[in-house]
Amino acid sequence: MSRPRSRGLTVRKRPLIVLSTVAAATFLLAGCAGSSAPSSSGTPSPSASSACALDAQPGATSDAVKVEGEGADTKVTVPADAAFAGVERTVVSEGDGEEVYVNDLVSVEYQIVDATTNEVVDSSARGEDGLLPVLLDTNQSSLFVAALECEPVGSRIVLSLPGSALGEGQNNVVVYAQAVEHLPEVATGTPVDPTPGMPTVELDDKGAPTVTIPDGDAPAETKVAVLKQGDGPTVGSGDLVVVQYLGVKWSDGTEFDSSWSRDAAPAQFQTTGVVAGFQKALEGQKVGSQVVVVMPPSDGYGASEGHELQKESLVFVVDILATTAVQQ
Repeated sequence: MSRPRSRGLTVRKRPLIVLSTVAAATFLLAGCAGSSAPSSSGTPSPSASSACALDAQPGATSDAVKVEGEGADTKVTVPADAAFAGVERTVVSEGDGEEVYVNDLVSVEYQIVDATTNEVVDSSARGEDGLLPVLLDTNQSSLFVAALECEPVGSRIVLSLPGSALGEGQNNVVVYAQAVEHLPEVATGTPVDPTPGMPTVELDDKGAPTVTIPDGDAPAETKVAVLKQGDGPTVGSGDLVVVQYLGVKWSDGTEFDSSWSRDAAPAQFQTTGVVAGFQKALEGQKVGSQVVVVMPPSDGYGASEGHELQKESLVFVVDILATTAVQQ
């Protein structure tokens, strides 16, 4: 099934962690032994979560990159004569946590460095405590997949990447990254009393929801109710969010889309890249929250002529796991 994608919307602004990795995804991940191709919806297939997509090896360039200091004081220096013969990865120091795989959600300390100028073009410094949440999605975060996959949490890693992987005329890039911890992949907020008239939601022992539709007609306007109240950062307009979600029809309660049905692999997208009702459910909410939203066709797929959900009122249950503001 298709994701709750916006009708004909072109997203023009993306954070650098997305912008700089989409171009590299094909170079890095296509044709790699043992890797799984993303599904047509853009969500990696479940089998990818326990395999190494690239398993990049050390080389002369990644070994030569100098990393000094720790945390906010980390300085990355790329030698002027570095060859950048291919994608290379060197583990500067190995951590002692659980290994990191595709589809994992982790907090990351990182710097992306232009190897020609040694300028930091993006970093996690703009995040709380110098960290940003990263979903290791092979479509949108392939640099971080290549850097962090199949290494323990706490490992400090250098990834060197030829500019040819980023597109014609691009400079060579070095990524310094450290996965600091695995982040929850279900909402962890405080349960809230149900809202009368809204669908009821029950969770299994893994956090997957089941929805019961109340009797009567669907609301004429989009309605959002909080099921769990989180205390994390607030989702802003256009933020890159990471969620788990289930979508069902109001008319008969049947499921039409669910991240839970894809091995509970979280989904990642901008709030402005989904249907209006889904956007309304996300923006203004705090990370850690779980919400249920009911939307009429006008805030769903009503304008999508011939869409299978064109005339349906929709219900989504959404666990809000992370948010990152788009750089201006």
